[in-house]
Amino acid sequence: MTYELTADEVHHLRDLLAEDAIRKTKVLYSQLMDAGRIEELAELFTEDAVCVFGRFGEWHGRIEIRTNLAAVDRDHHQSLPFHAMHATTDHWVELTGPDTAIGRSYLIDLITGQPSDGQPIVILGTYDETYRKVNNSWLIERCVLHFLWPERQLADDLTETLIAKHEE
Repeated sequence: MTYELTADEVHHLRDLLAEDAIRKTKVLYSQLMDAGRIEELAELFTEDAVCVFGRFGEWHGRIEIRTNLAAVDRDHHQSLPFHAMHATTDHWVELTGPDTAIGRSYLIDLITGQPSDGQPIVILGTYDETYRKVNNSWLIERCVLHFLWPERQLADDLTETLIAKHEE
């Protein structure tokens, strides 16, 4: 029996492939951050990207993002690979156009250098992101990290940020 896909099913499969590519970008973000591979990490952002990282500041453009990520890696991770592990989970992605998308993922930031009886979790938060397809690759265009614990720092109203973008 031959099974033909409908036009709607083909469209849905294309969307799923795009969503999977975006999730791969986010997984690479955490992997490269934790490995201290800052040059490669910066390439996951568009040239005009914006990062809003609470106490770490707001960074504009790939060059500033690269510079500041390197400083965070040096100052907070001692430039040691996998000194921290950014576990990003529950990644929701929604396409907003053929080359644009929004997403949210949860962050559990763990420090691996803690004694076994110490508290390894240092940050709980969420990433709200917009993505743009550039030269056939999905890149991060805007990354907002909302810190939820141990200190609450929200860039915008956390519950409304993506909903408002979704309704545009």
